Amino acid sequence: MKMNRYFTMIFAAALTGAFALHSQAADPLSTEARQGYNQIKGNILKMAEVMPEEHYSFKATPEIRTFGQLIGHIADSQMGNCSAVNGAMKQLGASSKTSKADLINALKESNAECDKAFAALTDANAAEMVKTRRGERTRLGTLLGVTIHDNEEYGYTAVYLRLKGIVPPSTAGR
Repeated sequence: MKMNRYFTMIFAAALTGAFALHSQAADPLSTEARQGYNQIKGNILKMAEVMPEEHYSFKATPEIRTFGQLIGHIADSQMGNCSAVNGAMKQLGASSKTSKADLINALKESNAECDKAFAALTDANAAEMVKTRRGERTRLGTLLGVTIHDNEEYGYTAVYLRLKGIVPPSTAGR
């Protein structure tokens, strides 16, 4: 019996060590960056889908963008930054679109570009410099900027949904 307990303790220690080595090799910085992006990406897409077409021209106040213009801005910003990380800056032109279908398609296109950029991000290449519209930045800094910007825009657009009596996706299931 003592031998079984001893074997179990050694096995558990070895297993713990193996998991620790695996987690160290799993690119913790880039993995966390990817997780943050995926969460906000999903919320923004759900938000764009849940807002009725007739409210895409809605402005919370006369001085600011319409809901649709905000969705276009998010798509354009994502495309610009993520395509720069991917090596060839592209413009999407989503800000000029007005229909829900066109804006959702533009958002999905920019999401695909960002998915590619985040998938290629590793802890080893995170500090590589990339040329963006705002000068040179690290690959990680550029992609974290996408997530930060998306979160900021989500906060704005959540107000638009609330003013129309729609619960934003991030809180709808609570």
